[in-house]
Amino acid sequence: MNKQNNSFYITTPIYYPSGKFHIGTAYTTVASDAMARYKRLRGFDVHFLTGMDEHGQKIQEKAQEAGKNPQSYVDEIAEAAKKVWELMDISNDDFIRTTEQRHKEGVEKIFQLFLDNGDIYKGEYEGLYCTPCESYFTETQLENGNCPDCGRPVNKVKEESYFFNMKKYADRLLKYYEENVEFIEPESRKNEMINNFIKPGLEDLSVSRTSFDWGIRVPGDADHVIYVWVDALSNYITALGYKSDDESLFNKFWPADVHVVGKDIVRFHTIYWPIFLMALDLPLPKKVFAHGFIMMKDGKMSKSKGNVVTPEILVDRYGLDATRYFLLRELPFGSDGVFSPESFVERSNFDLANDLGNLLNRTVSMMNKYFDGRIPTENNEATEFDVSLQTHAKEVKEKYESNMEKMQFSLVLSDLWSLVSRTNKYIDETQPWVLAKEESDKPKLGSVMWNLAESLRHIAIYLQPFMTNAPKQIAEQLGLSADGLTWASLENSSTIATGTKVIEKGVPIFPRLEVETEVAYIQEQMRGSVKQEEPEVVQEEEVPEVPEITIDEFMNVDLRVATVTACEAMPKTDKLLKLQVDLGYEQRQVVSGIAKNYKPEELVGQKVIVVANLKPVKLRGELSQGMILAGEKDGYLTLATVDEKLENGAKVK
Repeated sequence: MNKQNNSFYITTPIYYPSGKFHIGTAYTTVASDAMARYKRLRGFDVHFLTGMDEHGQKIQEKAQEAGKNPQSYVDEIAEAAKKVWELMDISNDDFIRTTEQRHKEGVEKIFQLFLDNGDIYKGEYEGLYCTPCESYFTETQLENGNCPDCGRPVNKVKEESYFFNMKKYADRLLKYYEENVEFIEPESRKNEMINNFIKPGLEDLSVSRTSFDWGIRVPGDADHVIYVWVDALSNYITALGYKSDDESLFNKFWPADVHVVGKDIVRFHTIYWPIFLMALDLPLPKKVFAHGFIMMKDGKMSKSKGNVVTPEILVDRYGLDATRYFLLRELPFGSDGVFSPESFVERSNFDLANDLGNLLNRTVSMMNKYFDGRIPTENNEATEFDVSLQTHAKEVKEKYESNMEKMQFSLVLSDLWSLVSRTNKYIDETQPWVLAKEESDKPKLGSVMWNLAESLRHIAIYLQPFMTNAPKQIAEQLGLSADGLTWASLENSSTIATGTKVIEKGVPIFPRLEVETEVAYIQEQMRGSVKQEEPEVVQEEEVPEVPEITIDEFMNVDLRVATVTACEAMPKTDKLLKLQVDLGYEQRQVVSGIAKNYKPEELVGQKVIVVANLKPVKLRGELSQGMILAGEKDGYLTLATVDEKLENGAKVK
């Protein structure tokens, strides 16, 4: 096997057809799509896989409840899923279903290889089983007697089963973790796998069931169906034709460059799947990236709470680009994030309508007003602000490339919007309306117009992985060809031909939204019965005299070391910054009133001390999960920092 150097293979999980897809599912798929589009933009031969996991007891039971046979039931949901991905303009190259013949044949051969190699044996299983999660647990793994993943009751199960010898590969898996430090990201997920599952001792895994029949039969033993995780996880290679008559895709793209999964299925992708691959003597994926959940103000999305948001709610009313942008900009990839109607509308208004849309409209309008609708040559008299703008654009490119490789989409878009803001500031600095008054300033005015067009061209290129319509609209309004939107053209300042004709009258690509109306609309579409929380107002007030506390009271405060991984200013306030911090065992968002003393870029990478057990609150509509310690004197704040040697999550005593 010799994977091609310019190939890139990315996968989503294959989704369980348990109901209508919500924005949590869309989040995973849009993030994977953004990475696939970026790699194509950089010249890679990309294979992007998504699909559905259609076997198992839960599906059989749901089909029976609906009065349908299981195949008809999953066929309907698969068609609905494909329509959602079409709506989201997902650029997947394949859609695998575990009920397809190509997958069934591949899984049968894989199971037979396990049998032939002595990795599977037959025995009897008795244990605690969660049907919705298709998972077995020990007594110690339960939480209050319920499933630790979904919180539902578990059932005692006793039946004949085939078992996979997981213990055989435990040491080899740990060694792989040590030698491939970027295999699991974020790193906190790896620590969880080691400490919670591997070090306590891996149990052999039950890989067949006899209590239901909706699945792939065990070769030579039709009473058993192959248990869901051998079946489901194998999709990543059966979709490439592994063990089929044509393995060309498998030879070209395996091993996968990244499996993108939710944090709830990390265990299966970083313990079970690597061990299965070791047993097959196949190379392991280069990376498993486990993102967090989209939370609502009142917790997880659920129909009973009336807080479920589907992609259709947002796309049909606000457009695809606004929806995709919000998901990848607002929610730090790898951490949990909070969706609220207010934050969605604010992002649309401030970032898209005000910043980007207004920049394009102003530029097109001035081109028409000052140069008869044509982009002047770049060879004009430079202003004193040109170099600063061009330097900023180059710096953004470097950060963009670095953070895209790390799949830090929120940081990428934050950096990109700094270029949007810098370009808007460039207009205010150069004041084209003043330069237009004097004929002698016409060369400078020409330079300003060219720089605006060139900056917008760069922005359009950078937007392509995230938005599928806006980059084309920007190019069309500026009169640019497709050649002007290639990654290679970022290094060619002569891409815009002199005299290129812009559109006669610019059309806003992002309309400004009426906040109260649109927030009410989203809430109504969510069919919410839960009253929405009002954003907490931050007030400056005198600090009362602090009473003395006992040592026992002080010991209840959980102080932890953390690293700031991202930081940005919050809109409509000059006091607050929104920080993403890595506590070692998890990522969190903290809102801190230190904006008057620190710029966001100064904080990224800093080691800080976080009050980790502070009750979460909302500040200006943003969730704050802790407090950053700082000292204050004469109105000046200084962060309390710690030695770099202290690991994230270390307890401060």
